[in-house]
Amino acid sequence: MAETALSELRVDHVGSLVRPPALIDAFLAHGRKQISAQSLDAAVHDAIRKVVARQQAIGLPIVSDGEFHRLNGEVSFSHVDGFNQWEGAWKSFLANPTHRYAQQRPITRAQDGVETWTIPATGKLSLRENFPLGEFRFLKGVAEAPAKAMLLGPDRVAQMCDIAKSAPHYTSADALLADVVAIQHRMVGELVAAGCPYVQLDEPSYSGYVEQATRVRIRSRGEEAMANLKRAIHASNSVIAGHHNRPTFAIHICRGNRARMWHGEGSNDGIAEELFATLLFDRVLLECDSERAEGFEPLRFVPKGPIVVLGLISTKPGAVETVDTLRRRIDDAARCIDMSQLALSPQCGFASPIAGPVLSEDDQWRKLDLMLETARRVWG
Repeated sequence: MAETALSELRVDHVGSLVRPPALIDAFLAHGRKQISAQSLDAAVHDAIRKVVARQQAIGLPIVSDGEFHRLNGEVSFSHVDGFNQWEGAWKSFLANPTHRYAQQRPITRAQDGVETWTIPATGKLSLRENFPLGEFRFLKGVAEAPAKAMLLGPDRVAQMCDIAKSAPHYTSADALLADVVAIQHRMVGELVAAGCPYVQLDEPSYSGYVEQATRVRIRSRGEEAMANLKRAIHASNSVIAGHHNRPTFAIHICRGNRARMWHGEGSNDGIAEELFATLLFDRVLLECDSERAEGFEPLRFVPKGPIVVLGLISTKPGAVETVDTLRRRIDDAARCIDMSQLALSPQCGFASPIAGPVLSEDDQWRKLDLMLETARRVWG
């Protein structure tokens, strides 16, 4: 791939990569108090060195640590006083650690209480440790290619808090979200100060604002989906606003990939104009791999400037796509937006949670090779 600005890359990947079995077993051994935290760190660091070397060897222009430090993609906000995600993530993993071997379970809808669990705030939120900053510092030390950092977006973090049980610390979603935004703005600022060239927010919550069942639930609470969407977009924009030496900022609008389950279906048509006109990110990563995802017509609302990264390559088990199929779909998208504003990626992370069925490592690398080859043929 020709060298270019990170904001203009023609390929990308969401960040999480398939964890080697030895790494999962090390987490399990630590959770069962069979090895020390230092031994787990050594296993994590060894796995990251290897996965970074592999990404660089195939020619990826931006690399991640595979989220190998994490139990799942949502714990980027875990080291925050008043909101104990970390303990719950460990309990969930240890309760069913062999779930990852159930390779033949069908892809299903994640029901409420399975895909999302909520916990109350036990005090006013306060940043104790910048989890993504620690991830990035190690990654920067072992990577030769530019390295990206990933954070769960503020709207999703706020949705994971049980406001009804958070009094007297929080009695409204707006108050909680304001503190989440302030903390994440500080986290991003520290990443930028540490030299991080690419910061990505992952927002699974956005997909709910296009889904009829979720919109009905929102109305039943006396709220309006569009007002909540506007609040969510403002929160995401606020997290990245005002940083000096601005890096590339990306947002991934996620539809879910946990243990072969999914959440969120429906076209972005109803929210596209608001979404694309007001997001202030350099890159917008979309999921376009299945009939649940949107068509390309909403891309007509994307203004000049941002790169739309088409998530056309599935990260769920199944057949590997072909270059010709991907090229046809990119051509279809280019009827709605200029080809110069398009890029290609897998639709989601390859292994967002540590447990749960995932692609084989071989299929993962085949798909990333396919992405690079397709991009070479489309954009040169």
